[in-house]
Amino acid sequence: MRQFRERALTRGTGTEPGFRWRGGEVSRIEGFSDAVFAFAVTLLVVSLEVPHTFDELLRVMRGFPAFGLCFALLILIWHEHYRFFRRYGLSDAYTLTLNAALLFVVLFYIYPLKFLFTLLIDEVLGLNSDASRARIESGQTATLLTIYSLGFLAVFLVLFLLHLHAYRRRFQLGLDEVEIFDTHTSLQNNLVFMGVALLSVALVRSPFPAGAGWVYFLLGPACALHGRLRGGQRSRLRQRLRKPFE
Repeated sequence: MRQFRERALTRGTGTEPGFRWRGGEVSRIEGFSDAVFAFAVTLLVVSLEVPHTFDELLRVMRGFPAFGLCFALLILIWHEHYRFFRRYGLSDAYTLTLNAALLFVVLFYIYPLKFLFTLLIDEVLGLNSDASRARIESGQTATLLTIYSLGFLAVFLVLFLLHLHAYRRRFQLGLDEVEIFDTHTSLQNNLVFMGVALLSVALVRSPFPAGAGWVYFLLGPACALHGRLRGGQRSRLRQRLRKPFE
């Protein structure tokens, strides 16, 4: 993961027009974080033994869709982490504490995440349905979804607090109007993720518990709508700031 971060930094991957990156070279905080993210990915596959027969190979292959979903979610979290440190370059004690909390949640989150996605893929694709039913009782599904949602909420709560810390230090960081606007956008985006997680927790205990899992499909449309609205507002803001100099 560290190599990905260094390569992305060298190429300027994720650079945002109008936002000056304050993070220089990869810091020790980021290097340690990348090692933890890499370890989390290892935990996703460490339980996969080398198959000795073709039937065992097929069983291993059935686990790859769940691994792919878990990996995609980890990359999403890693990218938000990467962009935060590139944008603000913070390394104070409060940032270090929040970063440690994020890494702790990610490591704790891995096994429930993989377990849930494996059950979901098996159910959707009809793979090993008998084995899937044997792994969890009907009354335990609500508890599993609650654990997943609380972990999801914790991850984006920490990301929210990191961006809130950067916003509070906007004058020390020298953020301009566009950069403050982008920080607000990140705060709102994390609130969207947190809101969906809270809605899922609420639905688990409601008369419609089945909706607790499906509610996560709202993330795509909600983030797309939010991104479109904020993108238009950002364009108008940059145009307004340029006019006095034209």
